[in-house]
This record gives sequence, structure tokens and C-alpha cells, in this order.
Amino acid sequence: MDLDDAPSRPNDALTELLRQDLDPLSVAELDSRIAALEREIARTRTARDRAVDHRASADALFRR
Repeated sequence: MDLDDAPSRPNDALTELLRQDLDPLSVAELDSRIAALEREIARTRTARDRAVDHRASADALFRR
């Protein structure tokens, strides 16, 4: 993801994350960062799935 693709909010956490210089980090720190990001991706996917399910339930309810 390029910085141009980042959300437009100036203090957005994702924008700050994308701007962080990774060069000073050790391999262990990079591995830890990757693990944390993978957990966040899983959490985000779960939230997205719940939102999709909720929307489908609402759509089904109001189609009756």
C-alpha cells in the first residue's frame, strides 16, 4: 500500500503505521510486528464478517 492509498485522516493509526521507518527494527522486532499485524488482520476480518452478517440479517428482516 502506498502512502497515496492511505486513509486521508491525518492522525489515522494506519497512516502512522505506514509511515514508520522499519530499517532500525531488528529481525525479532519485525517478526513481532508481523505477528501483531496478522492478529489485527484476523480481528478486522472477524469484525467485517459480523458487519456483513448483520447487514444480511437486516436486509432479510426488512424484505418480509
